[in-house]
Parts: sequence; C-alpha cells; structure tokens
Amino acid sequence: MGKIAVIGAGSWGTALAQTLAAAGNEVVMWARKPEVADAITKEHHNPRYLNGVMLSDSISATSNLQKCAEHAEALVIVTPSRLTRQFAQDLAPAVEEGTPIVVCSKGVEEGTGLLPVQVFEEVLGNIDRLAALSGPNHAEEVILGVPAGTVIASRSRTTAHYFRDLFTTSYFRCYTSPDYVGVELCAAFKNVIAIAVGAAYGFGYGDNTAAMIMTRGMAEMSRLVKACGGDALTVMGLAGAGDLIATCTSEHSRNRSFGKALAQGATLGGFEERTHMVVEGAVACQTICPLAEKHNVELPITTAVRSLVWEGAPIEPLAADLFKRPLTTEFWGLDKAGETH
Repeated sequence: MGKIAVIGAGSWGTALAQTLAAAGNEVVMWARKPEVADAITKEHHNPRYLNGVMLSDSISATSNLQKCAEHAEALVIVTPSRLTRQFAQDLAPAVEEGTPIVVCSKGVEEGTGLLPVQVFEEVLGNIDRLAALSGPNHAEEVILGVPAGTVIASRSRTTAHYFRDLFTTSYFRCYTSPDYVGVELCAAFKNVIAIAVGAAYGFGYGDNTAAMIMTRGMAEMSRLVKACGGDALTVMGLAGAGDLIATCTSEHSRNRSFGKALAQGATLGGFEERTHMVVEGAVACQTICPLAEKHNVELPITTAVRSLVWEGAPIEPLAADLFKRPLTTEFWGLDKAGETH
C-alpha cells in the first residue's frame, strides 16, 4: 500500500493521521511550518496541537506541499474551509487524475455557495473520486482511540467504500452515504448552532434553551439540505444530529466555547489568537445565509448568530425577536401535510 497524504497538521489532521496509521497505513502529513514537520517526523509529536500524544512511527511530515502529495495513494484534506480553493489549486499539479481525495474541511465557500467537495470538483474535476468525511469526532478523543463513528459520503460507492476501509479501526467505525451535499452542509451548519448554544449558556440561559436551539437548529439544517438537493434524513444521522450533539455539548468544542466567550465580552480575533484555533462557525454563518436566501429558506437562528458575531448585536433582543416569530407547525418547510395543522 502506498502512502496516504494528510494535508493539514491541526488537531483534526493529526488525529486522522494517527487513525490512518492505526489502520495500518503509511502516512505523510503536510505542515505549514518546517519546525512542526520536523517534530512530527523526528520526535513523533505535534508541538502545536495535541502535544501530549505520541504519534505512530508510521507518520512522517513535510512542509513541502508538492512533495507530500506526489505519488500519494490518496489525499486527506484537513485545511481551513476558507482556504479550500487555494489548496485545491496548489495541489492540482501534483495530484494524478484518479487519486481518491476525501475532504474533511467544514464550510461553504464565500461568494459561490459551493461545498468543499464541489470546490475540488470545480478545480480538479472527476467528482467520482471525491468524498467528504464528517461526524461526531472530537480530535482530542479520536487520537486517544476513544470509540467513535463517522460518515464518508461520495457519489461513487467505490470511493466511499475505499475510504471506509482505509479509515476503519477497532475504535473508529465508518459508515457510508451517497449524500455528500447533506453531509457537508451539516458539517458547516452544526458549528453555527454550537455558537448559539454557547452564547445561550454564556448569557445565563439553561439546558432547556440549549435543547431548543439544537432541535430548531436541526430543523434549519433539514430545510437547507432539502433545498440544496440533499437528503433531509442525513440530518438525523452521525453527520447531522451526531455531530451537532457532540459540538454543542462538549468542552472540546471550539465553536461552543467561542459562543460562551462571546456572550461574556470576548471578540472573535481575540479568541482565535488565544486558542490558536479557527472558529469555523463564525465564517459559516456568513456563507450559509446567502445560500439560504438563494434557495428561499428561512434560517432564523443562523441569521441571529451572524448578527451576534459580525454586527455586535446584543443577545437578549435577538432571543426576544426569535420568540416573537409567527407560531408554526414544528416541521414547517419539511412536511407539507402538517403545514395547515
């Protein structure tokens, strides 16, 4: 078996590299900083992320992107979603046409409304070799071998099964799906809802409020997934409800933590500088809202998060406005039979 190239050496990239190594693969990681790549290769740890975990001897790293990608059996993309197109373009010269690629970035491209897999298809072509991976997978737990499940979605059954078999270990169980649209929208969306849940706790609201935000957030996810051509049932699975629950309730969640800090006076820039982590939900709420408007889908919670993060709107009036919305059936926009109940 050839090498598996993991593009990105953050927490999730490091955890996935360790999982791939545990599954019996030789892994080469790409890290932006040479000193990080050297530490991974020579000292078997990532000095910047998950530093306390010893990495497998089967993992090495380089800061040369082309070298990492060349002659790889498969590519695993774990880069910030806002840089998806840049990395697709940078990788294009080194990637052979049939090389399978699984995209683990979570977001919607600003301006185009494209999902990460769609961006790679636009740049590299051949969507049948592309897949998305997402689920309730906190890197801090996955890298330690704590049992978890994930979804690998691809239009191609062959590609989905290839990555399923590549990643599966005794503790990391992979399911497959043809609905990459639903899986990737859920991946981006849940970060926005997690910010809302964190903000609610930070403001002093309770578990009832958090549960309502999560379930009504799932309704927003379902409406947009359906409108974009995905399967609303995907929202009930690991990539939807599973990831949403983990992200909204866990102390590991950067988006939930950011929402709580935001409600207590923190800023986005200050939070990211302090934690060395990208708050994907902050970007996602800006890109999801225009996509929803394009498809004429209402997203009241997501819109409120955008106002909170980017416009400095206070939480209490935002919450009051949500409660003043017209009363509807629970599944409006999804169940036509119930809309007149």
